[in-house]
Amino acid sequence: MPHQVIISLASNRYQKTNLSKARRCLEEILSDLCFSDEHWTKPIGNAVRRDDYLNQLARGTTELDEDALNVWLKQTELSFGRTQAKRLLGIVPIDLDLLEYDGERRHLLDWQRPYVKDLLASLEK
Repeated sequence: MPHQVIISLASNRYQKTNLSKARRCLEEILSDLCFSDEHWTKPIGNAVRRDDYLNQLARGTTELDEDALNVWLKQTELSFGRTQAKRLLGIVPIDLDLLEYDGERRHLLDWQRPYVKDLLASLEK
């Protein structure tokens, strides 16, 4: 049975290229896929690097269970070169987070961010 999901995409390094590549990766595991508009944001908190983020949301369905989907997302981040060392330097080639799985929200603080609300509205168009 397919599961409905919303995934957030973000990058602060080669932003346009990395989001484009991430969208192609998501096409491999999600069907009925649609993407929100893209949205530029400033880093949140005490980021070491001050590079702007490019953000987007993806909505689709998958046959993967939640654990398998999260493993796939983290493996994909690694394939983009995301490492702990880069994270400490504030470099985020790609960040893929499962925001919603079958109607249950994850990463609850993200849902309060204005850009997430804006991107959700663009998904509904």
